[in-house]
Amino acid sequence: MATATLSPANSEKLTNLKSAVASLNQISDNEKSGFLNLVTRYLSGEAQHVEWSKIQTPTDEVVVPYDKLAPLSEDPAETKKLLDKLVVLKLNGGLGTTMGCTGPKSVIEVRNGLTFLDLIVKQIEALNTKYGCTVPLLLMNSFNTHDDTSKIVEKYANSNIESHTFNQSQYPRLVIEDFAPLPCKGNAGKDGWNPPGHGDVFPSLMNSGKLDALLSKGKEYVFVANSDNLGAVVDLKILNHLIQNKNEYCMEVTPKTLADVKGGTLISYDGKVQLLEIAQVPDQHVNEFKSIEKFKIFNTNNLWIDLKAIKRLVEADALKMEIIPNSKEVDGIKVLQLETAAGAAIRFFDRAIGANVPRSRFLPVKATSDLLLVQSDLYTLTDDGYVIRNPARANPSNPSIELGPEFKKVANFLSRFKSIPSIIELDSLKVTGDVYFGAGITLKGKVYVNAKSGVKLEIPDGAVIANKDVNGPEDI
Repeated sequence: MATATLSPANSEKLTNLKSAVASLNQISDNEKSGFLNLVTRYLSGEAQHVEWSKIQTPTDEVVVPYDKLAPLSEDPAETKKLLDKLVVLKLNGGLGTTMGCTGPKSVIEVRNGLTFLDLIVKQIEALNTKYGCTVPLLLMNSFNTHDDTSKIVEKYANSNIESHTFNQSQYPRLVIEDFAPLPCKGNAGKDGWNPPGHGDVFPSLMNSGKLDALLSKGKEYVFVANSDNLGAVVDLKILNHLIQNKNEYCMEVTPKTLADVKGGTLISYDGKVQLLEIAQVPDQHVNEFKSIEKFKIFNTNNLWIDLKAIKRLVEADALKMEIIPNSKEVDGIKVLQLETAAGAAIRFFDRAIGANVPRSRFLPVKATSDLLLVQSDLYTLTDDGYVIRNPARANPSNPSIELGPEFKKVANFLSRFKSIPSIIELDSLKVTGDVYFGAGITLKGKVYVNAKSGVKLEIPDGAVIANKDVNGPEDI
């Protein structure tokens, strides 16, 4: 890691910024120092340059195949012991704006009227009931999602699950032109601020007091995952392996398909396991990075981390994850926000590994096309809140689904389907234009539905469409 010193111009920027940040009374001293630390690293040009020739493919000792993980005991008392060491933490800072929702994304209804959060709570309740253990649920909110989530969590007050919320840091956006904090320019609303990415989970867990509270209760590992990943459920096999082998960090990876070519991957580098993101790849090697021949796995962002190790590294200020600069525009002003990713912390932990898990552990809902998959007959929902893939589907891959902008918002999406079609035998679906689907429709093979401009196309109840381009009623 090469750290350059600050140029005179950047040194002056930083001096001005320090006095401006000191006047921001909306954030804590911890947040101020964390922010200035990040900006100093950014201005000094500190960069993680990857020497392409030094990249090695990780061995099975570093990225452990799922079936090579340590075997589990059949004894329920041993299972209870394992689970009593665990905390589940869901990253809950994201809003559902992409899908046309206001408020936290985790309260979008996924299936049978249940939200992401309902399913997560059901899963942990079932574990606590079955094994008589006390797995707590932590939600890391952002200032965007905190108020709404706090109200929503109240409905679980009578469940057998201890839930806690805490906020990740709130950092000011920087005006690119003069490097002043946007809130100092009169933009005191939410737009003046940004959450600094999920890499902030480590200091925020510590600063909130939650980390010490968990350690004092004998908790040892935290399972961190995105709240919108329906496949990110507690896996005893992984937890057991980490405890037996004293691994401080484990990143779940899964085999890459052509849909995942931009996802980060694990490499061996200078004798350590490291996350390689597309932003770090030299231009001439981008195609190689995207190929599924050389880099066969990608990061699911399901992470298992030793709580004592988090405390040790945060106290030593040792977690210097790569900085992700993100340019935005707010009210016509060009701004910069600096972020870090939790997966990039892997190289700072001792005995860190990857676990090459089945694809079923990666089922994120990022758009309404994903919602169509999980609401269809391709999946069923168990009483314990698990979303299980239908074994009747012969193809191990899910169908590729592309819905036009008319379907982008959840409300519009729901209004265009009387019921979700059967897609067990579907390979791909592309829908463009003003299309409505009736009830009890079956789609098979490759289907393309295209409503002509200005024309409303309704697919009738009970229609079976197999390997067809549908441009009008006459094609059905």
